[in-house]
Amino acid sequence: MTGNGTPRGTDTPLAVALVGYGVAGSVFHAPLIAAVDGLVLDTVVTSDGARRDQARAEFPGVRLASAADELWGRADELDLVVIASPNRTHVPLATAALRAGLPVVVDKPLAATAAEARELAALAADRGLLLSVFNNRRWDGDFLTLARLVASGELGVVQRFESRFERWRPRPKGGWRESGDPQEIGGLLYDLGSHVVDQALTLFGPVVRVYAESDVRRVGAEADDDTFFALTHANGVRSHLWVSSTAAQLGPRFRVLGSRAGFVSHGLDPQEAALRAGRRPGGGEPWGVPDQALWGRIGAGEPPGTGGGEPVPAVPGDYPAYYELVARALREGTPPPVTAEQAALTLAILEAARLSAREGITVEVPSE
Repeated sequence: MTGNGTPRGTDTPLAVALVGYGVAGSVFHAPLIAAVDGLVLDTVVTSDGARRDQARAEFPGVRLASAADELWGRADELDLVVIASPNRTHVPLATAALRAGLPVVVDKPLAATAAEARELAALAADRGLLLSVFNNRRWDGDFLTLARLVASGELGVVQRFESRFERWRPRPKGGWRESGDPQEIGGLLYDLGSHVVDQALTLFGPVVRVYAESDVRRVGAEADDDTFFALTHANGVRSHLWVSSTAAQLGPRFRVLGSRAGFVSHGLDPQEAALRAGRRPGGGEPWGVPDQALWGRIGAGEPPGTGGGEPVPAVPGDYPAYYELVARALREGTPPPVTAEQAALTLAILEAARLSAREGITVEVPSE
């Protein structure tokens, strides 16, 4: 569908406008859009001269705009707007795009609050337009591997899910992501926390209680840089989640304990590192395949760090799958890969975690 609702032929690529060409736009969204058959990067919106030059060099022929407002007047030439600009702009830009009649993908977090996310979801539904959130970590290879183990029952009844997204960055880098200004929606709780909470909800469903501890530990830091979540799911699973920039020793990426066996994996999915290094999906080269040394291990009663258990061949990571599903949703009307309603559930948990950490209490999460 074009922005004005006119069906576009299946042989005609869907034209995508990308708002923002910082790390999110240039490292993640642009390469993944370009890697998917049926999508074409039509326009990049950035006012930064160096980034405009970078976009021209990487995507010859791409159109450039200095502000998102330039898109709304030619909505009939576009099929999708991707918002990869700073968090504070997500809600106003998504609102403007939807009102212009354009489907929208928004980088996480969709908004600062669950209420804002639901308002956007209602606007998209009223206009009959796609609204999706880029939670790419659902397509990490280690997460896909874990999801397969949970679904197969090999772990038995899962009792505890541990997930860590830890880094060692003892000095703040600065910028809006580490700003203490609430309007910026910075800090790890909303950044990496969006990923680990979304993964927990994807695997184990709704949450009824949240406890959190959140600290600002680094000298000169303004926003939270070391946060722990404890979630109690409606089905009884407990999720313990860590996000940190101050981890001098990195813990397991996943540790999952079930009634029959446990699963432990270390290290990060290789796709982000590959994208940052300039590698691109497609072209026949293997993509998202981790080194065998990073395969997780399944077993019971023996520590995996000393060889206990059995290695589990990793499912390759597949970030392009997100945009393949977006393209299919636009052409066929199938559900988007991540919905605004799902993003609102994640934001409700993040809001509860922020309240819990501030007040030192356990927060009950109302059922939807």
